[in-house]
Amino acid sequence: MKRALQVVLLVHVAAAHAQLAVSVSPVKATGSKAVVPLAIKNGFGEKIESARAVCFLLDDQGKVVGHSTQWVIGAGREKSALAPGATNAFDFVVASDRPLTTTNLTARVSFSRVVLEGGKLADVNKEVQIQNADK
Repeated sequence: MKRALQVVLLVHVAAAHAQLAVSVSPVKATGSKAVVPLAIKNGFGEKIESARAVCFLLDDQGKVVGHSTQWVIGAGREKSALAPGATNAFDFVVASDRPLTTTNLTARVSFSRVVLEGGKLADVNKEVQIQNADK
């Protein structure tokens, strides 16, 4: 019983600490494009080979006015892996079919895939923490 309690406590502590921390800055919109700056920090003990995220652009009524899916870490020659403890900036560009008429836009970002060194997949629901930066 004591051993089971120790395992439960250890799992709970590990789950409370995000391994990939992402800070989403306010949206900067011009014409029919918007830029959403991300600050990404690798808290894993191994490098992140690649990470894919989706960004939804919402107007002041919560309606989706644009979205984009991109590799924000790795997955290409120009994009390198993210070393343990390192931080990186990424500008998510979201194009809209129509000109963005409101300046009160909000970005919702979520990660669909995080690949660690050696091809190991991270659990994006437990190990990725996304927060909005102060406006």
